Amino acid sequence: MSNIYLKGIFLLFVVSFVLMSLQPNVYAKTVPSLCRIKHPSDEKVETECRRLKKGETLESLFGDRWTDVARFNRIDRRHIYTGVYIKVPGNLEDIANFTPMPQHYQPAEDDAKFILVDLSEQFLGAYEYGRLVFSAPVATGDGENETPTGEFRISAADSHHMSSLYFIEKTEKLYPMHYALRFHVDREGVAFWIHGRDVPGYPASHGCIGLYDEEMQKEYYGSPKKPLLEDAKALFDWVISPNTDDGRYHIVQDGPRLVITGQAPGIGPRKSSSPK
Repeated sequence: MSNIYLKGIFLLFVVSFVLMSLQPNVYAKTVPSLCRIKHPSDEKVETECRRLKKGETLESLFGDRWTDVARFNRIDRRHIYTGVYIKVPGNLEDIANFTPMPQHYQPAEDDAKFILVDLSEQFLGAYEYGRLVFSAPVATGDGENETPTGEFRISAADSHHMSSLYFIEKTEKLYPMHYALRFHVDREGVAFWIHGRDVPGYPASHGCIGLYDEEMQKEYYGSPKKPLLEDAKALFDWVISPNTDDGRYHIVQDGPRLVITGQAPGIGPRKSSSPK
């Protein structure tokens, strides 16, 4: 019996060692590997896959270039922690002021304001008469709750919007959807919005389009200590200008056109849209 027991312990050790040595490893559900997320623009940048060690942050690794690395990985700082795998360019200059969105978009040349979302790239671009004036990484619908594609129009704005369906994980607090811009209401009356949320580096929403909102993350999660990434607010202010935010819900008359195209990475063939 003792020999059988020892053999069992040895086999368990070997299996555990093999599993833990895989890169990206089999524990991706708890420690994500952004190296597995493929975007069309990735082919233009030579990268290596790097696993973050204890105590490492984007700031400590990349100095004042950390925002470029964050944007390239479509991730916010709260989702950078020990064990996460990120894509690191061999030359940081290759991702300076990174955006995969076209600098000029001909179909928007007649629009004073126009928004393009590329699900394949997990990126958003804001255009004025076809010229890119703002771009940002996004987190769109996951495999169970896809973001609808097609042409829409911004129809409402609410900087203090809250979800009526979903809660902050492990709490009874409704999920904050700050700087929210409504673009679609489905046949069941469920609204889809562009808003601030977690941006973990992969499609993770219930169908909405999420942008950086570190101010919200500090308020509700306590991290990061010094919010800097505020793309949701920047887009919101751009959409409602020349008006200023008064903190109330507003119907937006003749809001900017929004086109959503592509297929989110890691999601199979499209099915009918699921609600937020």
